[in-house]
Amino acid sequence: MGGALEARGIDAAEGKLTAEAEGEVVVDDKVLVIKRIRVRYRLSGCPDDKREAAERAHGLHAARCPVARSIGGSIEITTELGFD
Repeated sequence: MGGALEARGIDAAEGKLTAEAEGEVVVDDKVLVIKRIRVRYRLSGCPDDKREAAERAHGLHAARCPVARSIGGSIEITTELGFD
């Protein structure tokens, strides 16, 4: 995500882009199974005129994310982008 933002001229370095992930685990036939992962990105200091570009980058992110591509077929992954 950070690379996509940087490519659009949006500074995501030095803690400006943070992420918090939360998983939902269930018991399936006595085995713990991850069913869902929610990722909340926060972008600090994004100029108003760059927010639309940041939202576009976020919208394209999952298609280029190695983790999402690897497990997305078996685990539901949702993301959201917020601004500070």
